[in-house]
Amino acid sequence: MADAFPKIKQIKYEGPDSRNPLSFKHYNADEEVEGKTMRDHMRFASSYWHTMRGQGMEIFGWPTMVRPWDDGSNSMEMAFRRIPVFFEFLEKTGIDYYCFHDRDVAPEGRNLRETNRNLDRIVKELKKIQKNSGKKLLWGTSCMFLQPRFMHGAATSPNIEAFVYAAAQVKKAMEVTLELGGEGYVFWGGREGYQTLLNTDMKRELEHLGVFMQMAVDYRKEIGFNGQLLIEPKPKEPTKHQYDSDAAACLNFLRQFKLLDHFKLNIETNHAQLAGHTMQHDLEVAIAAKALGSIDANMGDWQLGWDTDQFPTDLYITTHTMLCLLKMGGFTSGGLNFDAKVRRESYEPVDMFHAHIAGMDTFARGLKIAARIRKDGRLADFVRDRYSSWDSDLGKKIEKRKTSFAELEVLALEIGEIKTNRSGRQEYLETLFNEFI
Repeated sequence: MADAFPKIKQIKYEGPDSRNPLSFKHYNADEEVEGKTMRDHMRFASSYWHTMRGQGMEIFGWPTMVRPWDDGSNSMEMAFRRIPVFFEFLEKTGIDYYCFHDRDVAPEGRNLRETNRNLDRIVKELKKIQKNSGKKLLWGTSCMFLQPRFMHGAATSPNIEAFVYAAAQVKKAMEVTLELGGEGYVFWGGREGYQTLLNTDMKRELEHLGVFMQMAVDYRKEIGFNGQLLIEPKPKEPTKHQYDSDAAACLNFLRQFKLLDHFKLNIETNHAQLAGHTMQHDLEVAIAAKALGSIDANMGDWQLGWDTDQFPTDLYITTHTMLCLLKMGGFTSGGLNFDAKVRRESYEPVDMFHAHIAGMDTFARGLKIAARIRKDGRLADFVRDRYSSWDSDLGKKIEKRKTSFAELEVLALEIGEIKTNRSGRQEYLETLFNEFI
């Protein structure tokens, strides 16, 4: 194991009164909430791309990150050097899982054959260090948006050669995810969309994307990969419009191409926000369709119009998220992956620890608050009572489609003017929610 952080010891739970910035104030991994440990509720993961490859570079400025172990190159030597540093970080933060893109962990070679060999060498090392450390792969994915070959998209490119290359890349990435025991495989269509409809055949592109996903399902079965396939919604960036724009659009796509039995959604807070939704909205949409698979845990800035990927420190977001998860019954194969990056001004290695501690503590508080809200019962009782008229014989008859417009018209004429509406009590409920925060 590396010794990249010699001054940082194992991060431990010290309670809310601790003034040690390198300790957990609320995340106590073995503490049980609603019959399950915090560790099992959250299943935290760290993203290799932000944690190990993030440089603090953005469109307005050069890289800022100080990473003593990294020379900034994309060499195989550097790829090997990053691995023990990352696993030391996972060990010291107590994070059990990680996620990666294929090109995060291994550089491209002169051609696809050499690129695959590079990936195989790195996967061999990852497999060995996973076994020694007990850390696990939550999910893998492919980076098909950075390289110029994918400038017009991957599965939706008008260039068939890009589609062919993307298929080969996903095939290999699925194979290594299986080899590493990954619990899922995520598709994020970074450039599966358009910049203008003047040069776009949307119908054809969507059909190509559907074929691509159907082939992924076929190959998953062929290699015996039992991990969950996931699609991650995002409305824009880098394209003007992406076909996986939000949870509802993804579900519609999956239904259209008969893929709903094979895919679930990986919902990200910042992406939901970019779509004009709250995280709770997209979670509820996915849960209603029994299609929530995993979560990318971050947040955005409502004053900015782009994907800032900040670490989650908003208690309202984490509490709503955990309320949704508890109601659903928790994760099966997914988890909370910190698809988040430190601010470019937070450039020192210790800031990586501060950021993950903040996210883990905020989710731990959100979990405990959500559990108290559920135990109190007033919020659930109010919602249940609000729909109580549907618990009548008539309500059950309508929900089971045992009636018709004609029959309901007769009843409406008998009822006359509606006089039984109740107040929605929004302000009361917001105040009630705040009692627990």
